[in-house]
Amino acid sequence: MGGTPIRRFPIHLGLGARAVPQPAFTGAMEWYADYVARNADDGREGRLVTTHRFTESWDSWEVHPEGDEVVLCLSGTISLLQELADGPPAQVTLGPGDYAINPPGVWHTADIADEASVLFITAGRETRHRPR
Repeated sequence: MGGTPIRRFPIHLGLGARAVPQPAFTGAMEWYADYVARNADDGREGRLVTTHRFTESWDSWEVHPEGDEVVLCLSGTISLLQELADGPPAQVTLGPGDYAINPPGVWHTADIADEASVLFITAGRETRHRPR
């Protein structure tokens, strides 16, 4: 028997050290809204674990006001751009095995030069987006 592909079936890390497989990821914003509703009882302590493969830069900014987000590069290169409240914008370039943390309330986006696979551990409640 094979394992479960995280790209297709993300994981929710919840209270009580639970790891809960999620329904098939559709890529639609509605999937994220349904995720928040499904796991609302875990409040701000819940975390969504996902991986994504990127071939182009993001077309929007996002912010997670409820908690830190871990961004771990698995392959390729990703340049994470962060709008820090107390200083100039920061750029962090990640290669395989490198990670960065998006603190709560920090707007961020990413540039992709070629292709990258990235693992995210996200405090997803109240996440917002804006055009880039």
